[in-house]
Amino acid sequence: MGMNSMLGDATMINGAAVAGVMTKAMIRDVDNLRKQGITPGLAVVLVGDDPASEVYVRSKIRKTKAVGMNSFCHRLPSDTSQSALLDLIATLNADPDIHGILVQLPLPLHIQRDAVLDAISPEKDVDGFHVLNAGKLAVGRTDGMIPCTPRGCMILLRQVLPSLAGLHAVVIGCSNIVGRPMARLLLNEGCTVVVTHLQTRDVAAEARRADILIVAAGHPGLVRSNWVKPGAVVIDVGINRITTPNGTTIVGDVAFDEVADHAKAITPVPGGVGPMTIACLLQNTLQAAQNTIITKALVS
Repeated sequence: MGMNSMLGDATMINGAAVAGVMTKAMIRDVDNLRKQGITPGLAVVLVGDDPASEVYVRSKIRKTKAVGMNSFCHRLPSDTSQSALLDLIATLNADPDIHGILVQLPLPLHIQRDAVLDAISPEKDVDGFHVLNAGKLAVGRTDGMIPCTPRGCMILLRQVLPSLAGLHAVVIGCSNIVGRPMARLLLNEGCTVVVTHLQTRDVAAEARRADILIVAAGHPGLVRSNWVKPGAVVIDVGINRITTPNGTTIVGDVAFDEVADHAKAITPVPGGVGPMTIACLLQNTLQAAQNTIITKALVS
């Protein structure tokens, strides 16, 4: 199947195919770096035994190795102290073989998330969650690390929209992981951006005005047919495990079959945004490794 295929009236944006193209390019770029004596290294830190986190971490490790990068995984028990975790991060920050550091969220309740994220060196913060990288994005600078999921969403939008300038974009959800950085990336492309959240009075009315609708609410099937105007592009970030009579299945935040009837384009779940998040994580790690060469050249 190509990167985009028709479905009802909508084009289905095939994130898995786009991620595959990015992966092929990365394999070449990693190979070139290795010839210069640098193998990009990604360290993943997992605290506790959250089953969903374990699945994500295994997938990240597998894909890291598949593009020729080194993968370092640190699994810590759920009763690990915050100071022990910060000590590990300090060690990883100082290790020249590690270019990217990812602490899998959520963390156990006794550990302060912000303290941990702020301890990661901004140059190695491949999730783009450090306050310095978030600040760079907020003021429209392009030299920080961009969070993986919003970065992947932008690449998918460009598959079907040659220009985003002047379009009305609505983001459902305002997390620091997706909603807020997504809004800033869209602003940087010249969109008019509305961010909705739990306090928004009539989310459906806001959504109906969107040329671009980004849905990151964590609520299965939230967006129905009458929320989406004909010809809109819909990016579904939701990954919800639901139990049906036939077993467990994964669905998005958008009622896919309904919305696909009249949207211009839509991402499926699974196979849409998910594969792009990991591809962009690896791209950020590659970028961090390439940056060390640039830094060395400037210093010498």
